[in-house]
Amino acid sequence: MGNALQDQLLKAGLVNEKQLKKAKKDKVKDERRAQGQPNGAAPAPAAPDHRRLQMEKAERDRELNRQRQEAGEQKAALAQVRQLIEAHRERAETGERPYNFVVDGKVKRLYLTDETTRRIAAGRLAIVALDGKYELVGAETAEKIRARHAASIVLWNVGAASETGDAGSDEYAGYDIPDDLVW
Repeated sequence: MGNALQDQLLKAGLVNEKQLKKAKKDKVKDERRAQGQPNGAAPAPAAPDHRRLQMEKAERDRELNRQRQEAGEQKAALAQVRQLIEAHRERAETGERPYNFVVDGKVKRLYLTDETTRRIAAGRLAIVALDGKYELVGAETAEKIRARHAASIVLWNVGAASETGDAGSDEYAGYDIPDDLVW
């Protein structure tokens, strides 16, 4: 059973047997190729797809390199903070009065002297975290730490330093405050 159109073309002399056989082979090849493609879709051109894949891979590589660089910079900043704390920490004398402060919603306590407590309240000392321990550093060191990694500073009364120097604007500057008051 031949194709009616092909038979008519052959009888009319427009095509010969060789051309008909070649057309049948091409048709069979196309059908085989189409079976490999879902829904009979034609195969996508390889060059644009390959170029797109290369561009996506390059973008992923750039993003990965950027993340690695940021991680390296953060690690270097933490190392600098560690060096600053270890080099400039103040040896706080253990006192009898507890000093309470909040870290991540939990109240932490250091036993400090009255002088150290006043220096913290005035903003001349800051409490910083190092390896799960809390250290005291001066205001200049705390400023350097804040520039590199602000999360390392647990407590620093920054505004207190300027407020204590401006006693003229304090309404209660003329009143004496008893020193023996303990809350």
